[in-house]
Amino acid sequence: MKAIRAHSFGGPEVLQIEEIDDPVPGPGEVVFDVRAAGVNPADTYMRNGTYAIVPDLPYIPGGDAAGVISAVGPDVLQFAVGDAVFSGTAQTFDLTGCYAGKVKRKASEVMALPDGVDFAQAATFGVSYTTAHYALFERGGAKSGETVFIHGASGSVGSSAIQLAKRAGLTVIGSGGTERGLDLIRGEGADLAVDHTEDGYLDLVTEFTGGNGPNLILEMLANVNLENDLERVAKYGRIVVIGCRGEVTINPRVAMMKELDVRGIALWNTTAEQMKPILADILAGVADGSLRPIVGKTIPLAEAQRAHIEVLEPGAFGKMILVP
Repeated sequence: MKAIRAHSFGGPEVLQIEEIDDPVPGPGEVVFDVRAAGVNPADTYMRNGTYAIVPDLPYIPGGDAAGVISAVGPDVLQFAVGDAVFSGTAQTFDLTGCYAGKVKRKASEVMALPDGVDFAQAATFGVSYTTAHYALFERGGAKSGETVFIHGASGSVGSSAIQLAKRAGLTVIGSGGTERGLDLIRGEGADLAVDHTEDGYLDLVTEFTGGNGPNLILEMLANVNLENDLERVAKYGRIVVIGCRGEVTINPRVAMMKELDVRGIALWNTTAEQMKPILADILAGVADGSLRPIVGKTIPLAEAQRAHIEVLEPGAFGKMILVP
């Protein structure tokens, strides 16, 4: 099969397409042909070798994929060859193996593709929706009637968070950096969309909340925005850090005076038992139509280097997918 592998850590150039042996399922395992693999910013951090999780070399990046089962191992009864399935980081806690023509997973870590969801859309379940859900409710404590500001809302996690928050009865403010992204934010039901490339955009957030600030902020780029988040969030508010690409200097006195909580999340810190109700709730939302996975861009598997550049560029829009 064709696969993207890295034999060393470094820039996108370390990603090379190679021909390797097909995986063979063992007891309790399945192999599925990958029709879509999700690209996440975390994939690029791991490739650099500076992430909290450092894989053994050489390795195949990617933790999210959907496709069609091509082989089943002994003792697997719940799946058969030809079944459409998906598997993601939230099920496996494995961020490797999916940038390939085939991927092997435990049958217990694979789920049937929901009705009406295509392969690319299913690749959003492993990180995007689960991260948004965990950030909003489990870490953020979001409640109906509160206001959440999603600071960077046009990407896959951000747009998933808009849908989840509106479904739960929250007022939603979202920021984006392009007109296309702002249109997406509005289209997903945000009550206010602000352009974070414009001076004074945070004043609009404060004004919209009657001068009080949002109760909860989901932050996608804390090294740039955390200081401002502390100033703008409501008294007794919560800030959940979902993404960060460097260090930041803040004044802790602001958090003291407003009695704020700043909370980080890392999806792999959850347990399988924690993740089961999260995934069940997400799939229930997909079934009733309140959650609608957004795919922004599909790129051929052979152009994984390009995908690792573009996934970090400003102007995020939905989920980026690699197609073998």
